[in-house]
Amino acid sequence: MSGIVNQHEGGKILKIVFITPASSLRRIPVYRWGGKIYGQSNSITGPLILGGILKKAGHDVSVYEELNASVPIKKMLKADDVDVFCFSIMTSNAPRAYELADLIHQKTHARVLMGGMHASVCTQEALLHADQVIMGEGEKVILNVVEGRITDRLVTGIPVCNLDEVPFPDYSILKTPCDAANVISSRGCPFRCTFCTTSRMFAPYRQRSVDNVIEEIRMYKKLGFQYMNFEDDNFTADKERAKEICRRMIAENLTFKETFFFGRTDLADDDEMLQLLHDAHLTRVLIGIESLNQNALNSIHKGQNIENIKRAAAACKRHKIRMIASIVLGLDDDTLEDMNKSIEFAKSIDAYQLQPAILTPYPGTPVYENMVAEGRMISTTWEDFDMMNVTFVPKNETPWELQQEFYHAAKYFYDFRSCHRIGELFGREYGFRRFGLAIMTRLGSFGAGIAAKVAPSSVYYRLKHFADGKEPGTKALEYPKEFSFRFADAPAR
Repeated sequence: MSGIVNQHEGGKILKIVFITPASSLRRIPVYRWGGKIYGQSNSITGPLILGGILKKAGHDVSVYEELNASVPIKKMLKADDVDVFCFSIMTSNAPRAYELADLIHQKTHARVLMGGMHASVCTQEALLHADQVIMGEGEKVILNVVEGRITDRLVTGIPVCNLDEVPFPDYSILKTPCDAANVISSRGCPFRCTFCTTSRMFAPYRQRSVDNVIEEIRMYKKLGFQYMNFEDDNFTADKERAKEICRRMIAENLTFKETFFFGRTDLADDDEMLQLLHDAHLTRVLIGIESLNQNALNSIHKGQNIENIKRAAAACKRHKIRMIASIVLGLDDDTLEDMNKSIEFAKSIDAYQLQPAILTPYPGTPVYENMVAEGRMISTTWEDFDMMNVTFVPKNETPWELQQEFYHAAKYFYDFRSCHRIGELFGREYGFRRFGLAIMTRLGSFGAGIAAKVAPSSVYYRLKHFADGKEPGTKALEYPKEFSFRFADAPAR
């Protein structure tokens, strides 16, 4: 690895490249095509904010989102003119980040920095591949780290108390396609579901002022964006604030063709807010139904009941807000029958889309700690941790049965007959999108089935053989202690 030196002495302009890597599956063209059918392409805001800070300081900054397009990494390595590479990593893309980081160290003299959810938890692992790791929020330390004034290998970020101080994302430095602008009007979430990482990394829950949010939205209108996403974990957590943002968007003509947001079932309690959401074109919402089994909901500290779920579904339908129903597959209190009931419910309420998410024990969460303590983890391959693959031993079915349930849920929900229904409810464009998703789910299911039979290196082969008992020596795997870091154990800030 390269040494850490003060490369900014004498006012040198540094060439800095931010890369948000993507796993091998997400880099194949058919997956990128499927992503465009599911929704509008966007870029995570962290690198755009941090890169904007560095650009303002006079540096040459570029940002790449590998999910949306190939990154010219070979060209960069050959030129060897990049001073600092920065990687924003989550658990499933960590192996790709490590692969690129090792290649950079082999081929160039550049420094490598890492940050993000996974690097903030598995710090010692990330340090095997990076010169420095920033743990937590990076806005207040990034410039000093890049310019060499902070040389510690593990850097503890400083949380931003007043979010209005955070610069807006700088889309001028983004080099890969992006159709939707992302706005994060708050950090964290008032709720603490046991499987959630963001509510722990971004604690405590903080909000930006309405004026500050509107100023950022105004910027995106001037930039010509037609789509926008509120990426808050729960945009409607503060209902009066959500209403005021919507009122301002309507009054100042700051609406977009479509705006996506994350919400909870309690949005059904406020008809005024629902109407404002609709009128401000916030017409696509992901709501975590998770399960229709109350014991399962209680076990993950969801803070909602079955009646809340039903009322939210009816309210969204009444106000013509297209609902993405998120269902967690594999909760300890759920059987396959329970999961199928949840999928059937999502279809019966004319949910626009389904997000079947296999319970994934992410490092730093109570679910992960419990699974490790119980010896139920069966994967140490971080690429598997993407909510589409089984990584643990379920209580009520085999790992392969749970994996099959994921594809069964997607195929059952995205059947071809429903395309016409969705087109009637929301318009022809959305009916065509549903048709595309129906094709994609069948291709994915077919590919997984083939891999389970003939590809020993695939997660599907491992899961099927684990279930069939064809590998008698297979058992739950133990994780190194340094990978069991929890956000709550972070040094005091």
